[in-house]
Amino acid sequence: MASGKNKTPTLNTVLSPSLLNLYDLTDSTVVIIDVLRATSTIATALFNGAKSVIPVDSVADCIKLGKQMEVITAGERDGKIAEGLKYGNTPLQYTVDFIKGKTLVLTTTNGTKLLHVALAANANSIITGSFCNITSVCDYLVKKKSNVILACAAWKNRINIEDTLFAGAVINRIKENFDINCDATQLAETLYLQADGRLLDFMKEKNASHYHRLMSFGLEEDIKFCLTEDNANILSIYSGGRLVAG
Repeated sequence: MASGKNKTPTLNTVLSPSLLNLYDLTDSTVVIIDVLRATSTIATALFNGAKSVIPVDSVADCIKLGKQMEVITAGERDGKIAEGLKYGNTPLQYTVDFIKGKTLVLTTTNGTKLLHVALAANANSIITGSFCNITSVCDYLVKKKSNVILACAAWKNRINIEDTLFAGAVINRIKENFDINCDATQLAETLYLQADGRLLDFMKEKNASHYHRLMSFGLEEDIKFCLTEDNANILSIYSGGRLVAG
């Protein structure tokens, strides 16, 4: 919680995991943002009835857990299904028929790694955010009244457009509830307002690197799904080593 009984909580935005070490996470709610596609997949799996999602930072750990537990193991590296795993990081795969009542162990290039970085930095609490569950995320942050850090997974520490857009969308909705003195926060909201609700077209127009990367794998439907608001509107909160529905 923010220090001081009636003090307005702060909101900061971290546009790359390489900058996360500059912030004190011990009294903040950290929102892990990996729009394309980890946090969209996590929200979708939980929304469609998954018992939990276990985020791991390596393919080896994912495979190891798959041998120890009755789980679905999935993950990607560089946008493609990781070697040794059967399932990938596409939210469209995690339908009710496929995922309900099951546990998903997931590893991704950026998002699940960032979550573990936040854990190592003693984050007070962690949730995951995507356009798919933006309303649940915003409602939770406003209600909790703690300091917030919007942490973008980016792409291998390089700032990306889609995570910045999502941060900007959250900021635009909840900024009146927070004390903001953060240039990255202002930049994120400015970018979101510039997109003017045309997220997919904006990504195309700005030659977003991850848009082109996923398009080259034929994943346009994934991109469209991940840029759609509230199609898996459920809170995803980290508790006891797992992400569960809040």
